[in-house]
Amino acid sequence: MPKDRLDVSDKTRLNIPIANFVVIVSLIVSSVYGFSQLENRISSLETQDTIMKSDLLGKAEQTPKNLEIYMLIESNSLQIEKHQELLEENLHTQVTLEHLEKQLDKAIKDIEYLKNLTRTLNGNGTNN
Repeated sequence: MPKDRLDVSDKTRLNIPIANFVVIVSLIVSSVYGFSQLENRISSLETQDTIMKSDLLGKAEQTPKNLEIYMLIESNSLQIEKHQELLEENLHTQVTLEHLEKQLDKAIKDIEYLKNLTRTLNGNGTNN
């Protein structure tokens, strides 16, 4: 049997220092544990992604609620427009009332002036 050939069988014995054996076993155990943790984390993230997608799709498909909200918004918009028109009318009415009040004050002053003028003329003896 040549020396450069290595025969390995179930009866072959290996002499390895115990420190090296412990290092090899600990590397294998830590690799398996790390792979297991990585696999669990990936599964967890995939599950969360699936749940989030299903929630978002479920919420996006709530058309009756969306339609109801749009109808309420449209109704409120129409009411706001009506209130705005009424407010503008009231502002115009207020301006008109202030203008009429000024005209009435001027008319009262003119009437008082004419009364005084008439009294003065009647008091001097001129009758018209």
